[in-house]
Amino acid sequence: MPISAAQRAVLLTATAVLLAAGCSGSGDKGEESDAPTDFAGLAAQRLEWAPCAPPSAAEGGGPPPSPLPGGAAWECAFMDAPLDYDEPDGETFELALIRARAADPQNRIGSLVFNFGGPGGSGLTALPSFASHYEKLRSRYDLVSFDPRGVGRSEDVECATDKELDAYYALDFSPDDAAEERALSDAEKKYAAGCEEQSGRMLPYVGTENAARDLDLMREVLGDDKLYYFGVSYGTELGGVYAHLFPKKVGRALFDAVVDPSSGTESGALAQAKGFQLALDNFAKDCVARGDACALPGSTVDEIESFITGLLAELDKKPIPGIGDRELTQSHAVNGIAQALYSRQYWQYLEQALDAADGGDGALLLSFSDSMNGRNQNGVYNSLQAANTAVNCVDFKERYTLGQAKEHLSEFRRASPVFGDFMGWSLAGCSDWPVPGVWDRLDVSAPGAAPILVLGTTGDPATPYEGTRAMVNALGKGVGVELTYDGEGHGAYNSGNACVQNTVNAYFLDGKVPASGTVCR
Repeated sequence: MPISAAQRAVLLTATAVLLAAGCSGSGDKGEESDAPTDFAGLAAQRLEWAPCAPPSAAEGGGPPPSPLPGGAAWECAFMDAPLDYDEPDGETFELALIRARAADPQNRIGSLVFNFGGPGGSGLTALPSFASHYEKLRSRYDLVSFDPRGVGRSEDVECATDKELDAYYALDFSPDDAAEERALSDAEKKYAAGCEEQSGRMLPYVGTENAARDLDLMREVLGDDKLYYFGVSYGTELGGVYAHLFPKKVGRALFDAVVDPSSGTESGALAQAKGFQLALDNFAKDCVARGDACALPGSTVDEIESFITGLLAELDKKPIPGIGDRELTQSHAVNGIAQALYSRQYWQYLEQALDAADGGDGALLLSFSDSMNGRNQNGVYNSLQAANTAVNCVDFKERYTLGQAKEHLSEFRRASPVFGDFMGWSLAGCSDWPVPGVWDRLDVSAPGAAPILVLGTTGDPATPYEGTRAMVNALGKGVGVELTYDGEGHGAYNSGNACVQNTVNAYFLDGKVPASGTVCR
């Protein structure tokens, strides 16, 4: 799943998602926002659907999306949206959309709109990649996704050249002395200045509230009375903000891999440090259970994790060969480990990567880090991390300096010997951002909204399970319906668990709302 990297550095997009979750929306806009959308006639625009072009570099590159089973083709279009919703008659920009039509048009319900997280993930590349999981849903829905404002084809945020980004991501994001702290501070300032220079027009307007208003305009342009919505990771936060602003426009909606709306900046990052540590513990337990079949040294969880922390300490002193002329640094290694913990299916490759790094070969672990940072094999970065930073830094007001972040390190280190330092230092990720944040705390209360499925995974590293119940409570009585997957990984629907998929499909296709508290194993 496309997700999260810490404030554009080594931690995950989901880290920044949780940092943003500590910021809040203006809670007084729900009722007025249910009024019909107009925006100088934009709601009446007709989309010109056409065959999709190949993905741009900002979306990751590659060929155009392949046809679906049965030969159904993907179509793409651009929707005009206000740059600033406070000035609906002002500048506009083009929002890029993709869709696959419903397989059974006679029984079509509407458009099911997907957001796969980030913030910063391209829906134009993600939806075709995961479409095989949604064939049952396509029986009665057009599958629709989009590049949110500031992402991919929707006027993407740019901050640095590919060469500059290679150097940036190789930095030490857990500085050990004053010189390394100055180097990190200088790099952060340069990065923020580059974002302002190259994408200053978009930076004030890429926040989650504007994205939620884009969703409502999209709903009208697509011809639906209600929004049918499938949100993953940060997509749950976006969905919660939409429900708060437009409670009476919520149709059937799923929030999968749930951002905790009750977390503050520090508490959210700390919870995620614990979440990744839990996933690493489970990975180590699996290794121990397999005995000699596991390539990593150690016969207990503590011994295996001591091996990992020792490897990271050695990389901090001296990087090892990676890919081409690029080395595997400690920052890359932590980032790569985190990426591999997003799914249990990656555990076997994480084991191989750690074993290879111990032998002096950092290529596989560096490839995981590249995936997290949005770098393809040709050395081209997509817009994921730049947009991720831009969204999170405009969403919330709180700004930590490096000195303030440093004061919290001991607590983060106790939470996770592997991820704590990086999560703690990431608190300062927006300290030099050129645009002020707008929220103090996140408000997703949605009185009067239709029931929303809120689906959490007990072993989710990026959006810890505790956020599921918090989202249910925050949405309000009778709105959030809690559904639990007792398993591993980030996101439950695409895990393949039959109970989860059958429950969600029955809800979307037949309107069957499960009992809140249902558990799938």
